[in-house]
Amino acid sequence: MLPPLDSDLMRGFLAVVETGSVTRAADQLGRTQSAISMQIRKLEDSLGQSIFVREPRGVSLTERGKQLLPYAQRVVGLLDEAATTLREKPLSGPVRVGIPDEYVQSILPAVLASFSQRHPETQVTIRCDFSAPQIAALNADKIDLAVIYEGYSGDEVEVLAVDPTVWVTSIAHAQHLREPLPVSIYFSSDWCRDYALHSLEQIGVSYHPAFECDTSANMRSAVMNGIAVAPLARSSIPPGCRELTDEDGFIPIDNARVVLRRNPAGSSTAIEAMVTTLRDAFCPLSDKGLQYRS
Repeated sequence: MLPPLDSDLMRGFLAVVETGSVTRAADQLGRTQSAISMQIRKLEDSLGQSIFVREPRGVSLTERGKQLLPYAQRVVGLLDEAATTLREKPLSGPVRVGIPDEYVQSILPAVLASFSQRHPETQVTIRCDFSAPQIAALNADKIDLAVIYEGYSGDEVEVLAVDPTVWVTSIAHAQHLREPLPVSIYFSSDWCRDYALHSLEQIGVSYHPAFECDTSANMRSAVMNGIAVAPLARSSIPPGCRELTDEDGFIPIDNARVVLRRNPAGSSTAIEAMVTTLRDAFCPLSDKGLQYRS
């Protein structure tokens, strides 16, 4: 029976992978070169195979080393997460967060799962609403944090991501080929009139309101079922649908920034912990290149 893999050996392995050199890995970990070399030999002995190819200017992974890499990253990542969580002082108290409907199915589940695991004694309340009511709720001290859409302004704000709104069509139903264009719009929305419908007028597309609703979830349902094309955040395009680009004769509707606003009445350690969690949760949007397409 082979011996279990030691987490310290995994750290040494990852350091060598990251730096491409046993010497540089030793410097990074504050160990001697011989100690890191010994770790790698011990790891290879445990696996019964080589994990690195020694080259004149460093090392590269063997096929077995490549197979080991994601496991090592998960093991070390979980250990680091556990250490961070258990060393943190327990947080308690209420945290009230406003968030757009667009992120209820994507960003929000990960945020709540991560936060509740790390801070089980906090009481989190989520308010799903449009940006203007969220700002009003902040000023009325009904919520502590608000994730809202906001255009460019001179105010200093924390931008979590850039997530433009675009026209979206069902691939199977191809409603964008119909004339006049069947569109989905929000009830009594100045934004729809000033941005979504105005973008169609700019490119000379005739349209008619085929579906009216008050949530982006209903918007997504309308486009998925072939009722209409819909204005959606680029990150929330549902399966079986696609963005209508300049190749289709369309333009982006807006260049919306996802902004974090705070309650001016004050903060707490629990609220600040939620701020950090929200930042981490929205990072993938920027990583996916959801920037404005000119």
